[in-house]
Amino acid sequence: MSEFTSRAAAKLRRQSFLAGQILVFAHTSPFRQGPHFSKSIVIPLRRPTADTRHLVQAAVMGVTQIYKPGFKLSKAGVMLLDLMPDNVSQGEFDFGAPETRDRGRLMAAMDAINDRFGRGAIHVGSAVGVGAHRDWSMRQERLTPQYTTKFSDMPVARA
Repeated sequence: MSEFTSRAAAKLRRQSFLAGQILVFAHTSPFRQGPHFSKSIVIPLRRPTADTRHLVQAAVMGVTQIYKPGFKLSKAGVMLLDLMPDNVSQGEFDFGAPETRDRGRLMAAMDAINDRFGRGAIHVGSAVGVGAHRDWSMRQERLTPQYTTKFSDMPVARA
């Protein structure tokens, strides 16, 4: 979940948006024999953010609330909800301790390093094993072509 959330946060920053909520989900295959499991939870964020640390913290909190051992999960992931442009902010009365440091430069540096040296060059601590060998990986062989964002995926008509 940490890796999925980190990737979503980087895409969010690239598009200059903030997320106000995060949805965490996991389920077993409906076609596989055995016990079935399907749960999701929406975690509201105190303030809309694109900060990887806050988003990963919320995702991990969601996983701990929905996870039950003993199931062979076939799919798990996160969705960022309540998106808004990063130049819009809603004022509020905040009597808690304010976060004094702006983490925008840190997130920009993380994105720049990962763009230069490859995804997962640096990551949050809970995404242990991102660069190491692992037994699983996302299946993307049936990824939908990105006609509107990649020239290489654009169909060509020949006459």
